Amino acid sequence: MHELISQLVRLYLPLDIPPQAGLAEHLEGQATRLFDLGRDGAVRAIVLPFDGRAHGSGTAAWERLCEVANVLQAELGLPAPAVSIDGATGYRLWLSFGQSVDVATAQRFVDLLCAAYCPEVVLPAGGVLAPVELPPCRNGTTGKWAAFVHPGMGASFADEPALEMTPPAAAQAAFLQGLERIDAAQLRHALDVLAGDGGQPEAQPAPGPGSRGLLLQDATLEDIVRHLHARNIEPTFRYLMPSR
Repeated sequence: MHELISQLVRLYLPLDIPPQAGLAEHLEGQATRLFDLGRDGAVRAIVLPFDGRAHGSGTAAWERLCEVANVLQAELGLPAPAVSIDGATGYRLWLSFGQSVDVATAQRFVDLLCAAYCPEVVLPAGGVLAPVELPPCRNGTTGKWAAFVHPGMGASFADEPALEMTPPAAAQAAFLQGLERIDAAQLRHALDVLAGDGGQPEAQPAPGPGSRGLLLQDATLEDIVRHLHARNIEPTFRYLMPSR
């Protein structure tokens, strides 16, 4: 659990305050809480929701998430985001900033990205300042588990993006370890490209076998198992995947 909390703080929670109250209980499923991803007019992360109801089906939501995740990397030159299921009807993309970004800039990035690539995405009323149910946790509505997932696993949850049982904390931490944060230069470049201000998509090398890139359609269960075994983690999450 300690490593999972460490990764969540590294990527998503404000850096200048201790882990927010109730985080451990939230992650253990004792109580579901909402957490702020920023403070003082700036945010550490952005969450993009892909809801099966808005997209017509879980499969359609997953396919649109795949398109946007690959745009973020191949066309905008950003690091791979994390992927989660929400414990109810959809998926989430999680983008992390190396340093807090002011709300106006973060909201402009989200608005431009959605307008260009996913106009059907329904953002929360609070925009980038909206508090979130931080995975892994019990969904506040369904009681089932939201969790981070390997990018190659998402299609397995098209019928129901949720887990019935608690996901192992070690496996959750493993999905976050090694994820990079967006630095200021990368964000400026992405904004320039989205706004058409002369930025050009950076050519991205083809990912190698150990790449953190999101080959969302290609990973097999064996790939995922090898990834976790390489980190000395027994992939007990396999029995949590819904039957087809």
